[in-house]
Amino acid sequence: MMRNYFIILKSSLHPLESKRMTIFYIQHETIHKHLQRHSKEWQLHPFLTVEKEDVIIQKTTPDSFYKTRLQEQFQIRGIKQVYIAGIQTEVCVDTTCRSAKSRGFSTSLIEDAHSTWDTPTLKASQVIEHHNQTLQWFANTITTDQFVESIR
Repeated sequence: MMRNYFIILKSSLHPLESKRMTIFYIQHETIHKHLQRHSKEWQLHPFLTVEKEDVIIQKTTPDSFYKTRLQEQFQIRGIKQVYIAGIQTEVCVDTTCRSAKSRGFSTSLIEDAHSTWDTPTLKASQVIEHHNQTLQWFANTITTDQFVESIR
C-alpha cells in the first residue's frame, strides 16, 4: 500500500514541480519517540525531491498550522487554496484538513494521495475510505487525476 501511495503522491507533485509552484512539505517530529529530529525515520522520504522554492515546515503536533509558520507562509504568498496529501490519514491529514478549513482556506483532500497503516481493528484501506467520507465536511475530496487537471 505505501509503495502505491508514493507513486500516486509523486504523480500529483510532478505537475506542481513543472509549473514551478511551491510545494509545502510538512515534517513531523516527536521528542523522545520514533520521529526525533535528524533520525532516519524523521527524514523526508528519498522519493521526494525538495526544490529550492519549496518550503519545509517543522511541526510537533498533528495540526500543520499549530505553532508553525505555515499560515504565515501561505499569507505571504497569497495562498487561499490548499491541497492536502500525505501520511498519516487519521492523525495529521485529518487534523490539518479541519484546521485549514477553520482558518478560512479553500481545502481539497486528494483522496488517493494520503495513507496510513493497518491498525488492530481496521485495515489501512478502511481508515482511508472512512476519512475520505468524513472529511467531506471540511474539504473537497478529489482524486489525483482531478487535482492534476485543476492545475493545468
